Amino acid sequence: MGLISSTHSISRYHIEGKFEGSAAEEVRKNLIAYSIPKLESEFDALSAGWTPFESPYNPDFDKFSIQFGTYFLFSLRVDKKSIPVRLIQKYMALEIEKKMEKSGREFISKNEKTEIKEMVMDLLMHKIPAVPSVYEVLWNYEEQNLYLFTTQKAANELFETLFFKSFKLKPIRLFPYTLVETKSAFSNSDKDRIFSLAPLKYTR
Repeated sequence: MGLISSTHSISRYHIEGKFEGSAAEEVRKNLIAYSIPKLESEFDALSAGWTPFESPYNPDFDKFSIQFGTYFLFSLRVDKKSIPVRLIQKYMALEIEKKMEKSGREFISKNEKTEIKEMVMDLLMHKIPAVPSVYEVLWNYEEQNLYLFTTQKAANELFETLFFKSFKLKPIRLFPYTLVETKSAFSNSDKDRIFSLAPLKYTR
């Protein structure tokens, strides 16, 4: 797990907005509502949802705590199916050979090959299990800070979409300009000066 590993890859966020009611109740309610399904769908190439930090493969939030001091701790799990190209090629070759034997022809058309490929991919997608990836989330609600333990672009984009959908709060990823906008004590005029900065070009 990234949170308890000796090395970390971390993306830091500012969370814009607050709940009207109890934060603990709202967070738990929405984690449950958008938790990853316990049973894997054989039709979905990608599935994402929340899980308890202590039990990423059995998303039962009734059995585990999500609050530790001033922090909420949980995980984002992403299940993804990926079919190896060579496996597709193997089954396509077998299906093409069967079709040619059945039709008595020595070749098949481009459209027929496309149909066979779609059929093979659909068949394999049903059979191949999804590979899970788990990313820990540490959220200080009062200070509006959140740490996502990954820097992978696809994982960050999935997190941002699911977080906003779940909590109706906007996660703003922090880098120098957004730090100035959300976390600094600069005046508006100072912020305007910073945002107008441009790279300096050197000439020899």
